[in-house]
Amino acid sequence: MARVIFYSKPGCKGGIKQKVLLTAAGHEVVAQNLLTEPWTVERLRSFFGDRPVVEWFNRSAPRVKSGEVVPEKLDAQTALVLMLQDPMLIRRPLIEVGDTSDGQSLRREVGFDVEKIDAWIGLKPVDKSLQEMSESLMKQDLQNCAHGHDHDHEHHHQQGKCKH
Repeated sequence: MARVIFYSKPGCKGGIKQKVLLTAAGHEVVAQNLLTEPWTVERLRSFFGDRPVVEWFNRSAPRVKSGEVVPEKLDAQTALVLMLQDPMLIRRPLIEVGDTSDGQSLRREVGFDVEKIDAWIGLKPVDKSLQEMSESLMKQDLQNCAHGHDHDHEHHHQQGKCKH
């Protein structure tokens, strides 16, 4: 099983479900706070691969929802600078698996595409008792905000303050 470094917003319901699914599959999940991580442009950029800039953004971020930040109008460098200034703009989660020091290859991804992650490191539960819960989670939309509504209420989305 893999050691998964999992960068998310603490308390995010979607992130909690994603970590449960990874843990049920036998992976060691090392949760990190995406909002307080000391990101650099190079390191953050490495999670996005060849995705277009618009796919780097948390579409539920207050500044995106309000129209203050329009991902479709940004180049890569500007987007990264904005994300370093306001980590709420970063699409979640950021996932890192592997370690170059022990010969494994390091891979980084953004978002939680169940099919992609299952093909990459596996999401099948290691214990039959977790099968039903895992199957239920895998059928849910784990890519988008679990709140089920728009985020026009900035006061709830301060660091660690998600009230949903």
